[in-house]
Amino acid sequence: MPIRIRNLTKRFGDKQVLDNLSLDLPDRGVVALEGRSGAGKTTLLNILMGLIQPDAGLIEGLAGRRVTAVFQENRLLENWSALKNIRLVCGRSVTDGEIRDHLRQVGLAGEEKTPVRALSGGMKRRVALVRGVIAPGDILVLDEPFKGLDEATRDAAMAYVRAHAAGRLILLVTHDHAEAEAMGAEMTVVIGAEK
Repeated sequence: MPIRIRNLTKRFGDKQVLDNLSLDLPDRGVVALEGRSGAGKTTLLNILMGLIQPDAGLIEGLAGRRVTAVFQENRLLENWSALKNIRLVCGRSVTDGEIRDHLRQVGLAGEEKTPVRALSGGMKRRVALVRGVIAPGDILVLDEPFKGLDEATRDAAMAYVRAHAAGRLILLVTHDHAEAEAMGAEMTVVIGAEK
């Protein structure tokens, strides 16, 4: 069943961030959300994830769907290892061996037990990507997921996400149209500017 968004409105103080946004999202595939900074892309994702409530509007089709996310910030526990950070979101549904294999696929073989605080920014970003992808879910939210990665690492990370998130609905926030194309976006939604 598609996700139906109707007349979604959200303001923060005097700022109207979303103004009667209506759109339909498919069951699966990659949907790119584009628009200038402050246009409401992250706000829309936060509403879809249930992290904030809209001021008005209706969303249908989310009931029973699990959402996983890669946020703009890594949101990792700095004193925990890469493996423990990933284990936190997937529980025992994924084995340590599977987590190690996923980390290997993004170039982090041998870093499973390294405290996150000792990893570089790009390495942390890849741990966050694995955590979002490997966690059980029907919808994968990616909010500028490849920022801070060099071109070769970004290309490998995109290939990893495409390979392991196939069959889910992927909501990709990006400022880079070429990135959306490389991820195979079948639909692009341009979120309007702030009022």
